[in-house]
Amino acid sequence: MATSSKEVKECIESLRESLKSYGFEIYPFKVGWYNAVTSQAHHLSYPADTLAVVVLSTPSMFERAFLPFLKSQSCENVRDPVDQCVSHTVSSCVSQCFPNQSVDVSYDYEMLPSRRPKFLAQTAAHVSGAAYYYQMSDIHNPPWGDKKMFGVCIHHKLGGWFAIRALLVVKDVQVGAELQQKDPPDCVSAQEDRIELLEKFNFCWQDWTYRDIVPTEESYSPQQREYFFTPPAQRVALLRRWGFMTETDTEKQCSMNKQG
Repeated sequence: MATSSKEVKECIESLRESLKSYGFEIYPFKVGWYNAVTSQAHHLSYPADTLAVVVLSTPSMFERAFLPFLKSQSCENVRDPVDQCVSHTVSSCVSQCFPNQSVDVSYDYEMLPSRRPKFLAQTAAHVSGAAYYYQMSDIHNPPWGDKKMFGVCIHHKLGGWFAIRALLVVKDVQVGAELQQKDPPDCVSAQEDRIELLEKFNFCWQDWTYRDIVPTEESYSPQQREYFFTPPAQRVALLRRWGFMTETDTEKQCSMNKQG
């Protein structure tokens, strides 16, 4: 069991390198940081110093993990092949990098019996330093009156071209002062840019322009854009056209309803 600071750091770095090869990024944090900014109903039920890790997918995940996964696996009886790919990849890497630890893994699409999400993905991304969660509270004198505006995370290198995929909690590992909380880079600092970001995300999110609110180092490939622009119910047919699914797979495949 990894209990020393050195052993914990080595496990985290091993997981980081393992998932990086598949197009993922990881950011460790303490459960207490997350619970400090969420309501009691959304708290994670672990001691405050318990090690947690948020997992992001970068644009390269599509080519590095998803397409190879489709070639090697039969996507049967699942809601979304991307979900299955993420689950398969993350769980395999966690087992290899934390072989003697009990790790609770929650995915972005999973819900509690109360219909609440298992974790607030954007909050986890913010407290871990992965991406800045821009909300109405970040704008002085919001111009929208009483209208509810949803917030959105922006990555300082990827803009909006990423997804928050999973939360890992290493239940028996407590971390101390060696893990210090850092604010995520505030890459949309001007008030007018924050207003533009929230308006693009809330009013025209389907055109994806909010993702380019800052210059980015990487974005979705043409093939990836085609996949996520395709209506969910038609993605099975698209995968068949690409040669990744057979007629039998299609018959067994449930309706896919994620937007990417």
